[in-house]
Amino acid sequence: MIIKTGRFGQVTIGAEEKVHIPQGILGFPELRDYCLVDPGDETLILWLQSLTDPALAFPVLEPKIFFPPFAVRLSGMELRELKLDNVNQSAVFSILTIPSDVTQMTANLKAPLVVNLREQVAKQVVLQENEYSIRHLMFKELKAHLMTIRANRAAMARNAAAVEASAVRISSIPPSLTVKALQA
Repeated sequence: MIIKTGRFGQVTIGAEEKVHIPQGILGFPELRDYCLVDPGDETLILWLQSLTDPALAFPVLEPKIFFPPFAVRLSGMELRELKLDNVNQSAVFSILTIPSDVTQMTANLKAPLVVNLREQVAKQVVLQENEYSIRHLMFKELKAHLMTIRANRAAMARNAAAVEASAVRISSIPPSLTVKALQA
């Protein structure tokens, strides 16, 4: 299936690259089908692209990259909604806000997106922990992380042809290991 996007032009996606969010994203409950797009740059930021609205794409990033102590605790109901038998089959993403001054980039740690990698279903979960913010400044940490991998990426880029944006196979995403089930 070829989808037209406002940000990446045409992107080819298959069934293994779709993710269904039954309740939608906060503020966008009617949009439930998405794919993750890797723009092919070196930022590590993926884009949660709506399959219904070509203009809508959310920048997302695994929070462990810029905030290593981050953990998601899911209730039994959330585990059932996500069809998660094993929390190690999930990935977690924070939705980013990227203003014109990228040094002021923030991540929503309070309401991450949890993806069941096996079932290709996701849910935006509002965490009860008070230490997490909806506007966590993270540019400095992301930049430091990127600098630690820059040498490897530069070597790979010299050997690679031009990179185009492409959809990400959901099952190829490594588990986040940040999801914790609540104890009964």
